[in-house]
Amino acid sequence: MEMSINIKNYFEEINNQVKAAYDFSNNSKKIGIDPSDKVEIMLAKNMAERIEGLISFAAPQIIGKGMPNRLFELEKEYGKLDWRVGLCIALEVAQEKFCKFKDKKEAMEVGIRVGLAYITLGVVSSPLEGFLGIEIKKRRDGKEYFAMRFGGPIRSAGGTAASVGVLIADYIRKKMGYEKYDPSEQEIKRAFTEVRDFHERVTNLQYYPSEEEIEFLASHIPIQIDGDPSEKYEVSNYKDLDRIGTNILRNGFCLVMAECLAQKAPKLFKQIDKWGKDFDLNDWMFMKEFVTLQKEIKARGESKSKNKSNEKIKPDHTFIKDLVAGRPVLTYPMRPGGFRLRYGRGRTTGLSSTAINPLTMKVLNGFIAIGTQLKMERPGKGTILSSCDSIEGPIVKLKNGNVLFVNEENYEENKNNIEEILFLGDLLISYGDFFNRAHILVAPGYCEEWWFNELKKECKSPEELSKLVGIDFPLIKKLFQNPMGDILSAEESYKISKKLNIPLHPKYTFHWTALNEMKFLSLLDWLNRAVIKKNENNKIILPLSYESKDKNIKLKRILEEIGIPHKVVSKEHVIIEGDWAVGFMISLGFYKEDIELPKLVSSVKEGKDILKVINKFSELKIKDKSGLFIGARMGRPEKAKMRKLTGSPHGLFPVGEEGGRLRSFQSALSYGKITAEFPVYYCDKCKDNSVYGVCHRCGEKTKKQDEDEKSYETLSININEYFDSVRKELDIFELPALIKGIRGTSNRDHTPEYLGKAVLRAAHNLYVNKDGTTRYDMTEMAITHFKPKEIFTSIEKLKSLGYDKDIYGEELITEEQILEILPQDVILPANEDSKEEGADSIFLRCANFIDDLLEKVYKQERYYNLKSRKDLIGQLIISLAPHTSAGIIGRIIGFSKTQGCYAHPLWHSAQRRDCDGDENGIMLLMDGFLNFSRSFLPAHRGSTQDACLVLTTNLVPSEVDDMAFDVDVAWEYPLEFYKACEENKMPWGVKIDNVANNLGTEKQFEKYGFTHNTSNLNDGVTYSSYKSLPTMQEKVLGQMNLAEKIRAVDMAGVASLIIEKHFIRDIKGNLRKFSMQQFRCVECNTKYRRPPLLGKCLKCGGRLIFTISEGSVIKYLEPSLSLARKYDLPSYLIQTLELTKQRIESVFGKDPERQEDLQKWFG
Repeated sequence: MEMSINIKNYFEEINNQVKAAYDFSNNSKKIGIDPSDKVEIMLAKNMAERIEGLISFAAPQIIGKGMPNRLFELEKEYGKLDWRVGLCIALEVAQEKFCKFKDKKEAMEVGIRVGLAYITLGVVSSPLEGFLGIEIKKRRDGKEYFAMRFGGPIRSAGGTAASVGVLIADYIRKKMGYEKYDPSEQEIKRAFTEVRDFHERVTNLQYYPSEEEIEFLASHIPIQIDGDPSEKYEVSNYKDLDRIGTNILRNGFCLVMAECLAQKAPKLFKQIDKWGKDFDLNDWMFMKEFVTLQKEIKARGESKSKNKSNEKIKPDHTFIKDLVAGRPVLTYPMRPGGFRLRYGRGRTTGLSSTAINPLTMKVLNGFIAIGTQLKMERPGKGTILSSCDSIEGPIVKLKNGNVLFVNEENYEENKNNIEEILFLGDLLISYGDFFNRAHILVAPGYCEEWWFNELKKECKSPEELSKLVGIDFPLIKKLFQNPMGDILSAEESYKISKKLNIPLHPKYTFHWTALNEMKFLSLLDWLNRAVIKKNENNKIILPLSYESKDKNIKLKRILEEIGIPHKVVSKEHVIIEGDWAVGFMISLGFYKEDIELPKLVSSVKEGKDILKVINKFSELKIKDKSGLFIGARMGRPEKAKMRKLTGSPHGLFPVGEEGGRLRSFQSALSYGKITAEFPVYYCDKCKDNSVYGVCHRCGEKTKKQDEDEKSYETLSININEYFDSVRKELDIFELPALIKGIRGTSNRDHTPEYLGKAVLRAAHNLYVNKDGTTRYDMTEMAITHFKPKEIFTSIEKLKSLGYDKDIYGEELITEEQILEILPQDVILPANEDSKEEGADSIFLRCANFIDDLLEKVYKQERYYNLKSRKDLIGQLIISLAPHTSAGIIGRIIGFSKTQGCYAHPLWHSAQRRDCDGDENGIMLLMDGFLNFSRSFLPAHRGSTQDACLVLTTNLVPSEVDDMAFDVDVAWEYPLEFYKACEENKMPWGVKIDNVANNLGTEKQFEKYGFTHNTSNLNDGVTYSSYKSLPTMQEKVLGQMNLAEKIRAVDMAGVASLIIEKHFIRDIKGNLRKFSMQQFRCVECNTKYRRPPLLGKCLKCGGRLIFTISEGSVIKYLEPSLSLARKYDLPSYLIQTLELTKQRIESVFGKDPERQEDLQKWFG
């Protein structure tokens, strides 16, 4: 692997630390208190070893049999991550070329798992959990065929990979001599019926194929797609079919048919068409016909809804449909005043993450914070936000009528006087995201970097420009150093543009395309009544009282819509002054010349582009300032918190019913016993049983009784005896006030965790995850460059970690220098405003817990010896994304004030995640090595998801998710790019450097570029109002307040969506559940379908209560009615609410006093 000496040294340092910790942990675990006396996380240097480690969970015999080396050979023949490698290795495993299996069926299943693991990079658990196995069934003619069974976890593989998994299975089928599947008419009809029922009754499929598509697939796929029953609903038709073993809906079947094979058919056929015949995949050539059919179906749909205009870009309302109450809509699709598209990649964007100006976050009342997810119109479905102050911020109207650009100087004095947000500002989206989504390039609003590109085309050096235009060299030099900075006055930019014959600077360009001919004519008429002052005191004074001839047009509103700052003076005059007045004069051609209003008026014709009219008279070329506005709403709020299981246990030791409602050991101790399922071990020395592999009395190794029979029994153990031994071992006189366990173990052998670990975790205020570790979950955020001041790490410490020089090759001496992050380094969250503790506090306590554990339980030296959070710098962590089973090493280099996990795009992609709203969970390295055990994982399906079965020590760029390859790494976008955007070219029609171009070279790890800098990645809102507001009432009030304030939002539409998508569903759902509910004991949590005749709990005598209360049914009824009336929503919606109210009153009765007391949220 190509890398510089610095990167080589960096990886060696990480490997040395991992090896030392691994050896230390192995030595510690010999004591025998854990389910295994060895570290149970397998280390992997590359993808091949990762696949071997992952599959070993299902087939341990595959380890050490040479499969990784064979993978390397196949990759040399076909190429890295080529599907043919997956097909070949799967077949060779199925043919038992590496090791033997109990039978042919198991060999083929393991082969399919290996092939699927290769396609999914050996990261996700789908090969273990999503693919359930194969069944050999009989055709109508008696010959045998394949049925491939899938479960819900196949979703984590992704649609393409799961489709390739089917291809792999069929390749093995054919090579192993089995026949094609011969579906009956009933089975074909059942396929669509089941997919439709799943879509309508269970969950919306990402892609819902037509009946034609599903039936075509079902009749042509050469193997049967099957799955286990997973839902509570039966299929509505075509039941009791002899070759489909259930009438219950099967999620695995529906996902594979709809979201995998149907949705990804074009991608699948593209590869099959290239080499399918070479691999004897003739049975899949039907995909060509299917893709053609799919196109025809889509074309029919498009022709029905085709817009009469030939617009290439149309509003897309998809993102707004699933609105959640309390999470505001920020921009309707393509609505003027919303987020303006700005191309570029900041230090903290890319890989689906974007940025807005920190002041935009503030004017949105803090609802949008760094790390908040946006659901967006384009180019993708979601994004995580960071802040960037080098892009345009918001324009607002104050309560006194003034309109201004919000900046750091004026925000504080005006924040409580904002009446309307006229323009939200820019949304910075990278070219790489458009490339990855294959989204057509669209012309952005004219911006500083575009203008500067035009400048450089005419004049390349600051010295030459200074002489040419007569502006002082220091100012021109500053412009070349920071083209996006607020450097030039309107007069200076005029001089440059005039001399070089380039457009007016974007700062002094306004949103002229927002005007139609009537508004523009009204503006010119108003301007005819203005007092115009030029030269030193540039000012345009307009009479506020003057009205347009068209009574529907408000003259001041025109200025607001084009985004020109102005003041209202004495409620008599509207004044445009200073640089804004100069920009206005230049645009309409009367800065250096006299105003020619009659000519302007006569040139305006109905339907004519106003910008073209302006450009006829303007003293400089005027470009479109607006470009494209992108719709968005708030998605998930940012996240950074310690993970807690149900009941927040400190340890994985059962407390049984004796633990009471809190599942506490204190409660169990008062009973003196715990009754639960435990493994049975026997101590020869004490002649008595124990639940551990080491006797809790004498410390000697125990042995399991009845090895041939089931390995556990329901026992009543003396919990006081176990606690006394723990207290003695830990040398603790006084136990923590509350120590919590689990109700009962769910793993296969009912193996409990050593009780002393729960006691120590409780002492350090830590909680346990299902695998025995302590996890911290965070929003994933991309970063390629940082400043020392942003992460609160000293210069000396950073130098010791390998950060000697900044991006310009200068020695690191100040906190303001920009450094390029190393590929496995991470910046963790330490937000002081959050109600949840930061990662710094949690991991400092976790390190102390590990040290106490080593010292008091394992009888080893302390490992971490940390005193403060700064001592965490340089420590290693394990990171794992949801639904995956392979972790990756990370190194802590600092802490931000945000709630995101900042790391290199390659590092996120190594976990098969991007930054569109995903999260990852991390643990300290030694916590994973000492406390993780496969034996603790539940015995049900899905247990290996989010369990670190294998650990990647060094990141290999060519083996990460290929989405990272599209991240652009250029220092600027060329002028040709903006020209391509104006011509609506496809992204691949432009050449911009990206990660893919640098794979296999030293630059795959370093020398990344970015186009937009920011002052500080912590600037902006770091804790969302959505999280800080305690009640739904306050959240919805905040949501509606923003709907009223943002110009680009339809407040009545938002109110309607809140009711339809959230409130009314909640009301009806809870009303239905109320009639079907159970009853719960307040003491022991036992639930009853019907209350016992005694009227109290049969187990403990406790009081019984409803599980669904009346309050939960009616809580949104009055707010919904108030919303509907305030915003004058359609009568149909109000009537629906009134009918729902009548249904509620028929159940609970009408109580006038209660209705009167219900607080009306909206008046």
